[in-house]
Amino acid sequence: MLAYVIRRLLHTVLVVFAISLLIFFSIRLTGDPVTVMFSAGEPTKEAIEQLRASLGLDEPLYVQYLIFIKGLLTFDFGESFRSGGPVIDLIMEKAGATLALAVGGMTVAILIAFPVGILSAVKRGTAVDIFGRIFSLMGISFPNFWLGIMLILIFSVNLQWLPSSGFDGFSSLILPSITLGMILSGILARLVRSSMLEVMNQQYVSTAKSKGISDWAVIIKHAFRNALLPTVTFIGLQFGALLGGTVIVEQIFAWPGIGRLIIDAINQRDYPVVQGGVIFLAVIMVVVNLIVDLSYSLIDPRIKAGGSGKA
Repeated sequence: MLAYVIRRLLHTVLVVFAISLLIFFSIRLTGDPVTVMFSAGEPTKEAIEQLRASLGLDEPLYVQYLIFIKGLLTFDFGESFRSGGPVIDLIMEKAGATLALAVGGMTVAILIAFPVGILSAVKRGTAVDIFGRIFSLMGISFPNFWLGIMLILIFSVNLQWLPSSGFDGFSSLILPSITLGMILSGILARLVRSSMLEVMNQQYVSTAKSKGISDWAVIIKHAFRNALLPTVTFIGLQFGALLGGTVIVEQIFAWPGIGRLIIDAINQRDYPVVQGGVIFLAVIMVVVNLIVDLSYSLIDPRIKAGGSGKA
């Protein structure tokens, strides 16, 4: 087990290193970040050199990267070009809103997908199963920007039941959570269905039924419990993706999260915030994936120190 944990930790370090390289050089390939950050007018040479020195961009490229890595290790992403405050403070101000939205979206997905997936598997080949598969296909197919706009038009503009923007209590979380969770629910429902079908054909399920245990007790206590392993893994991985993939939803609902912070920083040419926000989200996703990997080894006792494990 210890060897498995060490391998996963080393793998995580390598992934973070690769991500840091990608982000560092991608931003610099867009052009000189100093001249890009000047929104209008012709900046003087002194102003350009002063800003370049303040950002450490007058150093050789490898020195800039070492400074970048040092900042990553110490959570020092520099200062915002626009506000002058530490980038990490700006990110942490928005992290709570992004986390709330990700949790809300995942909750919606689970509440919808589990019943749909279980019923589709139990009622395989019936109208219930057909409805479940159609629902899954529709959930996967709906663009989240279109769904978000439709929800705003129906529940905010026409019915005036829920707020259309901002982060002001539970009611403002409902529409963006549904928007974020509906697409994921379609994918998750299909996974639950396929996992349930695979488990329900196992010998121990037939044995439980032969003992006179009620059908739903067998489904919930035996089949669903064992079908949870791939589902829990998928949920963990998707939760990390949700944390980094809320940008469009945050824009639609004017949600004050990290994704919207990055978009605003791009529009304002705030280079340190863009770099810091992107690397922060990327690292969070990698850490969540690591936690899922380690949890997987605890949930599934077949994964040992020398086992194949999850790649």
